Parts: sequence; structure tokens; C-alpha cells
Amino acid sequence: MNRKRFLIEHFRQTRRYFIGLGAAGFAALNSRPLLAMEERGEEQLQAELRNLDAWLTAQDKFQDVSRGNPKPHSLTEEKRNEVGLTRETWKLEVVSDPEHPSRLRSPLTAAGGTALDFAALMEIARSSAVRFPKVMTCLNIGCPLGNGIWEGVPLRDVIWKTQPVKDLRRVFYDGYHNDDPDQLFRSSLPIGRVLEDPIGLPPVILCYKLNGQWLSPQRGGPVRMVVPEAYGFKSIKWLSHLFLSNIAHANDTYAEQNNDVDSPMKTFCATLSTPEKVPAGQSIPITGWAQAGISGLAKVQVWIANKDAAADQGQHFENAPWRDAEILPYPDQWQRLGWEGDLDHKLPKNVFGFDGSGTPKSWPLRLTQVHWATLHPGLPAGEYVLRCRTIDEQGAAQPMPRPFRKSGHAAIEEKRLVVN
Repeated sequence: MNRKRFLIEHFRQTRRYFIGLGAAGFAALNSRPLLAMEERGEEQLQAELRNLDAWLTAQDKFQDVSRGNPKPHSLTEEKRNEVGLTRETWKLEVVSDPEHPSRLRSPLTAAGGTALDFAALMEIARSSAVRFPKVMTCLNIGCPLGNGIWEGVPLRDVIWKTQPVKDLRRVFYDGYHNDDPDQLFRSSLPIGRVLEDPIGLPPVILCYKLNGQWLSPQRGGPVRMVVPEAYGFKSIKWLSHLFLSNIAHANDTYAEQNNDVDSPMKTFCATLSTPEKVPAGQSIPITGWAQAGISGLAKVQVWIANKDAAADQGQHFENAPWRDAEILPYPDQWQRLGWEGDLDHKLPKNVFGFDGSGTPKSWPLRLTQVHWATLHPGLPAGEYVLRCRTIDEQGAAQPMPRPFRKSGHAAIEEKRLVVN
């Protein structure tokens, strides 16, 4: 997501929270702008806020971390037609891995004229289409790329068309990469995750729509993979090949670059607005965002302590006197979710996690993002460290520390605070 727009949306939500606190909230709100927007005129800011009453990120507002030289979405329309990156020319081959073969009765091949085209994909979608919300985040970036409702057909429905018979343990897949082996980017999944969905999760999909609109080339269109609980590297763009394999381990490009490719999205939080200095005794406004990972999100907590106090609170601060913050509620006007389809800004029916009226069945929705805020009591003069963490739906503090750097965001954030 464009960070400027994300911060403005955050400002809109948290401002409502502090105003709701009454006099104390107003005092904190007015003591220092919640975000570093001092240069903005109030009129300009309010105009932007009125235009940003949305939970979903428009396709063109997602943060782009595409790979390739040139990036496939930058190709001319003529070239994209030539290489199969339009809905009219796209084809997907689903074949056996030549090095670790699975036995397939009916592989889908271009040479044999059986590769899956877009029309055939839409025929499957007529009876099997699924939609679910998901925040797209990168394994090694600590902020969201964008939050959307993704639509596609379950990957298993396509795999079954090959009539697999034997020795199928893993599916790996890649997208268009300029016909350059050095630019190949690959991800993979165990076949068990494809054929069955863990409790509370939607299926892995071949995705063709985002927020009710056809996937743009920038977002990986015409078809990309979307793995609900995974970081972005598992959701390969510009999908072109599926390989059904008897390989026993992950063979992702990211694995070769010393990344953890098996851990799903984690539950964690981060601050977005914290004062660097506050007067002694004055309430301290703190705001942030949280990612509800695969283990769900029950609480966001903060702890402000003297900079030398951490050593007495356990290895991972488990004994610290954490204070609960408030997870902000879902948008009060769902008709302005940011849905881009032709339904008057209302969600369609049958979106995973929502009831028939378009109301979330629970909040926060797992695998999406939320905002949070708190007004911390004033403190005596001194130098402090502000920390934040989450508690998942099982009551476990998150993020659990990992002894591995490239495993998604897994650190308890620390911010310096001076009270004078």
C-alpha cells in the first residue's frame, strides 16, 4: 500500500478514537499531531480523509515489489499478448516435474493443446469461485503492501484435471520471467495444503480478480497464485507453469536465498505514531497497526518502562506489566469498503469471513490488518523505552522470537521516549 495513504487512513481511524475519549483525548490529540503531517494544511488533510474512507486498497495503490528486468507488467500490450500475459492469450501448463516425476494421466500441455486457457478457468469459476480478504505482506518488509479481497478458483480443481495417479508430494510453480533462467522466481507448496484447507482458512487459489476487478498487470494479472496464510513470495505473479512433483522438500527461490519459506504469516503489531518527547504527567497518545496472522489476534499491548528496566522482566519481557490497547472496530460504513466492483461499493455475497449482510463474522479478521490506539497515563520525567506486542487467539504472546532473521516480522518493536 502507498505508505502516505496508509498513514492518512490510519490518522482518520485513530482520530475518531481519541475524540471519543473526551477531554483527555482532546488534550493528547492537540499536544502533538498524531502523524508527521505538520506541513499539511488542515483543509487539505480533511479533503484527503474524506476520500479515504476505505478498508480495501485499490489495485493501483498497492505497494509494488515486482521482480524482473524489465518488470513483466511494464511490457507493451503487444509484447504481453505475445508472451501470454493477457486474458486472451494466457495459458497454464500443468505437468509432471521432469526431475522428480509424478505420474499423471492427463497433463495439461501447450504442445498437446490441453493447456488451461482463461476461458476454461472461467468455466471452473462458474461453480467454484471463492473470495477472501487478505493483507499482502512481504517476508522481509515490516509494513503492508495492501489489503484486498482476492477471487479465484481453488488450485486443487485444476490439479485434479491432470488425473494424478502416483508420487505426488509437492506442487511448485513459477511465472513469466522474460524467458531468462537467471530471473526465474519459484515457490512451492506441499500437496496436502492444496487438497485440504486447515481449519478456518480458505483454499489456495488461481486468482484472477482483486476487489471485484480483473487483476491488473501490476498485480500479477491475468492470473496469479494467492496462498491465504502465506507471505507474498508464495503468491507468484503472472502464473504460467505448475509442476507436480515427488520432491520431498521446498524448492522455492527464497529457500535458496536463506529465507524461511514454511512459516505462515505471523501475528504482530507496530506503532505508527509515538511522541518522542512529552511533558511529565501528560497522557501519551500511541497508535499503530497490527497484522492478524494465522494464529489470529486477540489483543494489542504496550509497555513503557525506564530504559534500564528490561533486564528484570524475563528473556522476552513476559513478566512485564503490559497494558491493553484498543483494537479499533471495523469500518462503520461497509458500503464504502473500497470495493471496486460494480456493486455500488458493497461486498458481493459469499466472501469468506463475512455474513450475508456484509458484516464480518469476527473481528479482527484473520489474515488481514487492523488499527489500534491507546492513551497511556502520564509518566514522571525520565528516559523510557516504549514496546508493543500482540496476543493471539490462543493466548500466546506474539511475535514469538525466532532465531532466524528471514522469517517474517518477528521482533518486539522498541521506541525511545523522553519525558521532561
